[in-house]
Amino acid sequence: MLCAPRRRLGAPVAPAAALAAALLSSLARCALLESGDPAALALSPYFGTKTRYEDVNPGLLPDPEAPRRDPELLAGPCTPVQLVAIIRHGTRYPTAKQIRKLRQLHGLLQARRPGGGEPTGGRDTGAALAHRPLWYADWMDGQLVEKGRQDMRQLAQRLAALFPGLFRREDFGRLQLLTSSKHRCVDSGAAFLQGLWQHHHPGLPPPDVADMECGPPRINDKLMRFFDHCKKFLTDVEKNATALYHVEAFKTGPEMQDIIKKVAATLEVPANDLNADLIQVAFFTCSFDLAIKGIQSPWCDVFDVNDAKVLEYLNDLKQYWKRGYGYAINSQSSCILFEYIFQHLDKAIEQKQRSQPVSSPVILQFGHAETLLPLLSLMGYFKDREPLTAFNYKQQMHRKFRSGHIVPYASNLIFLLYHCKNAKTPEEEFQVQMLLNEKVLPFAHSQKNVSSYEDLKNHYEDTLTGCRANHDCDSPKANSTFDEL
Repeated sequence: MLCAPRRRLGAPVAPAAALAAALLSSLARCALLESGDPAALALSPYFGTKTRYEDVNPGLLPDPEAPRRDPELLAGPCTPVQLVAIIRHGTRYPTAKQIRKLRQLHGLLQARRPGGGEPTGGRDTGAALAHRPLWYADWMDGQLVEKGRQDMRQLAQRLAALFPGLFRREDFGRLQLLTSSKHRCVDSGAAFLQGLWQHHHPGLPPPDVADMECGPPRINDKLMRFFDHCKKFLTDVEKNATALYHVEAFKTGPEMQDIIKKVAATLEVPANDLNADLIQVAFFTCSFDLAIKGIQSPWCDVFDVNDAKVLEYLNDLKQYWKRGYGYAINSQSSCILFEYIFQHLDKAIEQKQRSQPVSSPVILQFGHAETLLPLLSLMGYFKDREPLTAFNYKQQMHRKFRSGHIVPYASNLIFLLYHCKNAKTPEEEFQVQMLLNEKVLPFAHSQKNVSSYEDLKNHYEDTLTGCRANHDCDSPKANSTFDEL
């Protein structure tokens, strides 16, 4: 039976089911309401790693549980035999560090007018924000919010509907689920399982994951937080004071200084009391209020689209130099995860060739934006001709490396292995497609939408063999943590 819950005698079903249905319906209506706010939509393309999934996939807004089949997906004689996915956690609260910065900024606004009265007519943005209670608290510290659970449940339902042969009820016990140790990832994995339950048991409330026979996802930080285990990355990038030179230079550059002066005038605070970090946390608060509560935050009124483009670039600079192409070790550190993916694909092909059932038709791995960006860089995706620097903002207006378009909340990278019965030669029996955020992703080396497995593996042969021979990242677990992107 599909991941059946352990029997609980006398447990009421209908009232709980009605409550769950009402909650999901309410959340869906909230998403539709917020999508109509033109001011919020104007800034939302520039929120970087704080971007909502539905802003990358706007077609989900009318019915977020309905699958969206990309017309480029293989069909006919090609049957999916394995799906390997790396999934970023769903929508989350700000980290404690971000909340402390927001509290600092709020304090500056409250101090600018000691004993000041209520804002009149809504014209004084600084006064309105000073009188607005901060609802964020330190305990939230990056935890998954209800919207994030909804992100995961709906993703599970769409994938199960899109690939019914892989997510069959009778195969549910063969699912493999791994997760980062961070609560937002563990909770995302649990919500995904609950979404699968809802797909196969519509109208019934999902049990606790601990009560499912398939059990909760297994924690594996060596794969999902490989950067914590890479000594060279820790030394050369994370703990290197000069590694983010371009990020710091852009913070003090003309584009950011113009925004600081403009925001200082808008909020009526001394420009010397502001800095790029405080400006950025105000912008992120606009994104958090939209993503978590579905509201047009008054913090959004501080910025226009031109400001948002600059702040997006500041965020992308950090991801580029710390997680992307800035340093080779950023992507090289992900090769252990890359190798793990191909080991599963190899095993599935071997079992299929022996006419055996695939032991793990679905492998789901829940991690972070930091998990996905290095892996995509390792594979050669979203690489611009020129590196992103503090000094070429205008030249990079049409850059490929835009983190909000690549790794929003709930972003997902899927390797889809097919068995094609009408292949002309045995080497062409197995085909591979990749999906990023549920859309077919052309292969970086060929720009084709499909590849034979043999050709794909040959293309990445040096990366796969080099990973086994590379000792740069061999080290004990580092006593280091990272801020969420």
